[in-house]
Amino acid sequence: MKRLTAYAVFVLTGLLLMWVFSGPALCASPLKKTQKEAQGPMVIKSKTLEADDKKKRITFEGNVEAKRDDFTVLCNKLVVLYEKSSESKESEDVSASIDKIIATGAVKIIRAEGGVATGQKAVYYQKGEKLVLTGKPVVKQGEDFVEGDVITLFLKEDRSIVESAKDKKVRAVIFPKQEKGKGP
Repeated sequence: MKRLTAYAVFVLTGLLLMWVFSGPALCASPLKKTQKEAQGPMVIKSKTLEADDKKKRITFEGNVEAKRDDFTVLCNKLVVLYEKSSESKESEDVSASIDKIIATGAVKIIRAEGGVATGQKAVYYQKGEKLVLTGKPVVKQGEDFVEGDVITLFLKEDRSIVESAKDKKVRAVIFPKQEKGKGP
């Protein structure tokens, strides 16, 4: 079980990186994609960590902070659901793949290069490479922001959808940008 748990935590860090560094998906205005150099380690801190191999779940709870050089994820609880498969029944080598990651309670994703996403719940679906923010979600880049009832980020496609309840409207606030070299 120790081998699987360590592997699952390692895979979690990789997926969190992909989740947070999905380029335009986490900001209100498009950004050019650039190749990232190798990053430092991810440090995840929480009051408790529970790995339950039978339920295929790793739970970080209590003031969760997942931090790397270029981003930070803050929430009350982070649950990683994984699937495992064995190469052979006689082998002890077990591999795991993430099914989904669920962050709940005051979720805040902060990118060092700018951009903040907040909400009460964020669910990352590995198979569709999709992130769904709910609970008064807001995505900000500088002064610009967008809000609705559900914000869905399709990470592979650099595409997002902001939806609202039937009686409400989506709201986007975009401030005019000054061209470099020209004064106000």
